[in-house]
Amino acid sequence: MAPDTPHSTPQAGSAILLTGFDPFGGGANNPSWLIAQALHGQRLAGHQVVAAQLPTVFGQSLQRLQSLLQEHQPAITLCLGLAGGRAALSIERIGININDARIPDNCGAQPIDTPVQTGGPAAYFANLPIKAMLRAVQRAGVPCEVSQTAGTFVCNHVLYGLMHLLAQGTAPQGARGGFVHVPWLSGQGEPHLPLRDMVRGIHAALWAAVLAPQDIALQAGATH
Repeated sequence: MAPDTPHSTPQAGSAILLTGFDPFGGGANNPSWLIAQALHGQRLAGHQVVAAQLPTVFGQSLQRLQSLLQEHQPAITLCLGLAGGRAALSIERIGININDARIPDNCGAQPIDTPVQTGGPAAYFANLPIKAMLRAVQRAGVPCEVSQTAGTFVCNHVLYGLMHLLAQGTAPQGARGGFVHVPWLSGQGEPHLPLRDMVRGIHAALWAAVLAPQDIALQAGATH
């Protein structure tokens, strides 16, 4: 299994940074971290996957992410998070500049209507090829969707913060980033997906992210 802080650093610009969160809300496991661990060390078209764990804590999660970006200089960063109640891998389109926590984070903080980044833009779009990733995951036989909201808890905090860090030049020029929410594991709640299926789906998504310099036109919108 991957350590919390990998000991080996791939060549600058060749890394794929794949993050998951620690358990929160009383859960024993967080599937986002189990998926990241399972893919640590994989090589995809000359890129090496580096798994790292983020704390489910406002502020600290972005401090950790910034350190990881500076250390590994990844070409691609994909952050994973748990969204219990969703039935499919959910590729997030957008992160918004708001923290509005329904429950406390793992340090007891529960910010309400505060900005992720004071003075930052209202929102950032993920700049990964989300439609190409969607098609790849579906072709791998794993349920997948494009999501129009990452919520207002730590997952959205990290997605917005990641894209802000990339916009500020924390990773190499041209670096891309995004976020995928994953369902519960078998036995955690309903609906759920087996871990092996989620690992296969994220593996397919990463391949698409590496191989598709531009996104494809594919219907994946929502009416509400």
